[in-house]
Amino acid sequence: MSALSRRRFLGMSALGSAAALGLTTVSTRAAGAAEHSPAVIVGTGYGAAVTALRLGAAGIPTVMLEMGQLWNTPAEDGNIFPDMLNPDRRAMWFKDRTEAPLASFLWLDLVNRDIDRYAGVLDRVNYGDMSVYVGRGVGGGSLVNGAMAVTPKRSYFEQILPRVDADEMYGRYFPLANSMLGTNHIDPEWFETSRAYQFARVSRKAAHEAGFQTAFVPSVYDFDYMRREEEQLVPRSALASEVIYGNNHGKSSLDKSYLAAALGTGNVTIETLTEVRDIAQQQDGTYSLSVRRIDEHGTVLGVRQLTAKYLFLGGGSLGSTELLVRARDTGKLPDLGEEIGRGWGTNGNVMLGRANHSWDPVGELESGMPALGIDNWDDPVSPVFAEIAPVPAGIETFASLYLAITRNPERGTFRYDPGADRAVLQWSESQGQPSIDAAKRVFDRINEVNGTSYRYDLFGDTRAFESRFTYHPLGGLVLGEATDLYGRVNGYRNLYVTDGSLIPGSTGVNPFVTITALAERNIDRVLAEDIRAA
Repeated sequence: MSALSRRRFLGMSALGSAAALGLTTVSTRAAGAAEHSPAVIVGTGYGAAVTALRLGAAGIPTVMLEMGQLWNTPAEDGNIFPDMLNPDRRAMWFKDRTEAPLASFLWLDLVNRDIDRYAGVLDRVNYGDMSVYVGRGVGGGSLVNGAMAVTPKRSYFEQILPRVDADEMYGRYFPLANSMLGTNHIDPEWFETSRAYQFARVSRKAAHEAGFQTAFVPSVYDFDYMRREEEQLVPRSALASEVIYGNNHGKSSLDKSYLAAALGTGNVTIETLTEVRDIAQQQDGTYSLSVRRIDEHGTVLGVRQLTAKYLFLGGGSLGSTELLVRARDTGKLPDLGEEIGRGWGTNGNVMLGRANHSWDPVGELESGMPALGIDNWDDPVSPVFAEIAPVPAGIETFASLYLAITRNPERGTFRYDPGADRAVLQWSESQGQPSIDAAKRVFDRINEVNGTSYRYDLFGDTRAFESRFTYHPLGGLVLGEATDLYGRVNGYRNLYVTDGSLIPGSTGVNPFVTITALAERNIDRVLAEDIRAA
């Protein structure tokens, strides 16, 4: 057994033991709530998980603080997560009703359900004209995304992060990230015959008729498992309408990859249902964190102080940015600059649907994991990468759904609201118009050539395009502006950012592989120059 495999085995055992015992602290050795740790990581998403593994492997005792809970205990129905057709309290983070991206079907409220308030797996954070979907739990967004593991086109990566060595990223860190994440590719022959991807083949045909290219996309969902799902040899997950509220089988989320390996080093502890509210620096240079503990019903159990010499912010574009905006504007980290909170973007997300002809059925069985996209990114006028997304309703819908990623130059800024004690996003609905315009040019052509039309019944009103939410929040603590070129926060020693807030608003594809690879690059440098030399 390789060292990495052994670490993953030990980590998975620790996760299983914690679940069986109902623990909120996960470790491979006895661990309680510490008052000090050499390194603390806020969050357990992609960048945080990378950082934890590399710190743990280097022998650095590390505590990870996760707002959500550990998701590996089946409920009464025998499943850890609910499906999209029958959501319950597990679906949403302290909501009275689910808030799915599709708000209606045939203008009827058939999608969302009333639920009990609970520490569920998906949160929709609402900021007026913009809502942001984020994962809550050990593994962050890896629990609730569509598993599309896409490496950005090098030419665009060089545009968005021109001071990062692309040779190094594409020669070393992107391959490392994909290997660690468990990226795999669909069998093209199986794709052509799979009932679960009839919906994608229908959209491909329409795109090709209009002169657009399509491309298969890698995934961290096991396509071999999915093939067996279709043959009904294993329990269904992707083929059981499971995606935005978690997958019970088949997906290599971070708790099965990086986080399991991190726990297996013996140097990493994860504390769950734990929210960091404030950060301050003490006279000796260490960082003090105000940490609030809650239970799964939201009851506050207590607040404690935790100190760390090295502090890594991996709470995602919203979480990390809010912590530093609050710290700056309340005077707890007064040397933070005006760059904190800037450069935030939606990755150009816009969702739309098309109505197909009656002779082009999409099928009753649709995989929740997209495997194909319309690739028009090299178009200088309308650069668009459109995921061919499922509508896993379990019935024939004749609908094609897309999540388009566009090159939208608009950026938002986070400001501190002292009355609400939160960072508030400044973003107007009009800032989504460039995304709509780009997508409309592509899909107007597809509809014109194929004689099809838009769906106007999906978003709770009569709009055909929905740009008022994003699955891909990026920016707020931009690399080379709010930080140096390796995520070190300007003005403070031993304070780091290690998540999607480093990326200036856009990657041109689903961003988690980029976030992972960038975190691998950054922690390599930090370990070599800051921690090992300390």
